[in-house]
Amino acid sequence: MTHRFLRLLWRPTALLAATVLLTACPDKKQTTEVEAPVEEPLRKAPVFSADSAYAYTAKQVSFGPRVPNTKAHVQCGDWLISEFKKYGLTVQEQPFTAMAFDGNMLRGRNVVARFAPKAARRVALFAHWDTRPFADKDKQKPNAPFDGAIDGASGVAVLLELARQLSTQPDSLTPNVGVDFILFDAEDYGYDTSTQANLENKLAGSGVESWCLGSQYWAKNLMPANYKADYGILLDMVGAKGGRFSREQQSVQAAPEAVAKVWNTANRLGYSDYFLYQDAPSITDDHVFVNQAGIRCIDIIDHVPYGDDYFPAYHHTTQDNMNMVDRATLKAVGQTVLQTLYQE
Repeated sequence: MTHRFLRLLWRPTALLAATVLLTACPDKKQTTEVEAPVEEPLRKAPVFSADSAYAYTAKQVSFGPRVPNTKAHVQCGDWLISEFKKYGLTVQEQPFTAMAFDGNMLRGRNVVARFAPKAARRVALFAHWDTRPFADKDKQKPNAPFDGAIDGASGVAVLLELARQLSTQPDSLTPNVGVDFILFDAEDYGYDTSTQANLENKLAGSGVESWCLGSQYWAKNLMPANYKADYGILLDMVGAKGGRFSREQQSVQAAPEAVAKVWNTANRLGYSDYFLYQDAPSITDDHVFVNQAGIRCIDIIDHVPYGDDYFPAYHHTTQDNMNMVDRATLKAVGQTVLQTLYQE
């Protein structure tokens, strides 16, 4: 996940701290007050199934690491498209080719699946579906591919379960907005200066960020054409044991109302142990490029509340496997996003 990809070390000084921004590193930590909206009663929403989301996570992992240019990547992409179509969504593929930081040409494809495509008001839900090709933070196997059960599969799994839930509701019980599920590819094939300083970043100086290649392509070639949404929510690393979600700074700056909606909804549902009223430094993730495309987007990403590292210990290691997946975390995120849609 997002980012999971890029990510640098965040070393706070007296808990508030200066942050060094590298590719995928957090900016200086700030505290921003987000005004809570006037509360309205919670509307009736479907029950998000953590078991179903867990099964979707396991299915993706069963293909193997979803690294671009591999058989597992192609097979998983085909399966994702078939699942969205099975639920009656309108599906479009956006193939693209992009050069990675190491010079490899990656064959990627973004996937756009639309629920209630004729609805004028829309909310966009994003995740990345690829996995990083090397566990460069793993002390024993830094060159090994890894499952990406959390970093990649968990966010996609939540979106698939949301799509399934919406598709089973009668018209009288669907939300008052259309929902677009947008899966980005080639997000996690980026250059990490903290682990790959011995390698050359061939994209340096090109104007192309080495992370988030799929969302960069989508932002410049919107699909559907001239796409608009009221706001967007990116899910990245949303299924781990002990997962915690702070209010990422760029999210607060770009879409404070959406941050307030999501975090306040989580609190009202009883998930305040997961969605912390705590600010986190900015991170380079897919939401950055969505915002650049003119769609206000926030990032729900697992951020360590305390300690020196921005990312949890499993990030970009072989520990990112099904043993790390927690149904309770999937439930907290999935039910919160589902309720947020029904509050519109």
